[in-house]
Amino acid sequence: MVKKRVAVLVSGRGSNLGALLAAAQAPDYPAEIALVLSNRPDAGGLAKAREAGVAAVAVDSRPFKGDRLAFEAEMQKVLDAHGIEIIALAGFMRVLTEGFVTAWNGRMINIHPSLLPCFPGLDTHQRAIDAGVRFHGCTVHLVTPGVDEGPIIAQAAVPVLADDTEEALAARVLAQEHQIYPAALAWLAAGRIRVEGARTVVEGATGPEGVLRNPC
Repeated sequence: MVKKRVAVLVSGRGSNLGALLAAAQAPDYPAEIALVLSNRPDAGGLAKAREAGVAAVAVDSRPFKGDRLAFEAEMQKVLDAHGIEIIALAGFMRVLTEGFVTAWNGRMINIHPSLLPCFPGLDTHQRAIDAGVRFHGCTVHLVTPGVDEGPIIAQAAVPVLADDTEEALAARVLAQEHQIYPAALAWLAAGRIRVEGARTVVEGATGPEGVLRNPC
C-alpha cells in the first residue's frame, strides 16, 4: 500500500497530533505523518514530532509582520520539499489566505471543537455552556476559504452536564477529537470522501442507529 504523505500543522502542544501519530503506526493506515510544521518555533508539537522520528520544521510567522502571502510561500516551500499530499490542521492558529486554501482544495482538513455550524471560532466550550445547549462536540471538515465553513466529514457529540465547567467539557470533547480525526484522515487518504455540494459522502461508512436524549 502506498501511503499518502501528510503534514500536520500546529501552533501549540499538538494534542491531536499525538492521536494522528499513534494511528499512523498501524501498518494498514493509509497515511504517513511525514512532516509536522509550525508557525511557532517553541510549539510543543515540534518536540512531539521529533520524539516520534518525524520531520519537524518551524516557519516563524512573526518576522513576516502580517505579510500572509510571504509566510505561506515559505510554508509551501517546506511542504513541497517533503512531498506533502495532504494537510491536517491541528490547532494551527493562523487564518490561511484564499489562494493557499484553494491550492489545497480537497486535500486539507481541520478539526474544530464544536458541532459546526454552531460555535465557529474560539472559546467554543464556554460558549456552549453559556448558550444552554444540551449537546456539544467536535467536527472534522474540509478547509475552505470561509473559517470553519467547509464540508463536514465527521462529528462526535457529548452531553453538556448541568454542573459542567469549561475544562470538564473540553476534556470530554477532546477525547472524541482523538477518535474522529484519525478516522477522517484515513478516509481522505484512502480516497473514500466525495463532496456533493455543501456536504460530503464517505464511501462505505454507515451512520449510527437510535436517538440521543439529554437529559434522560
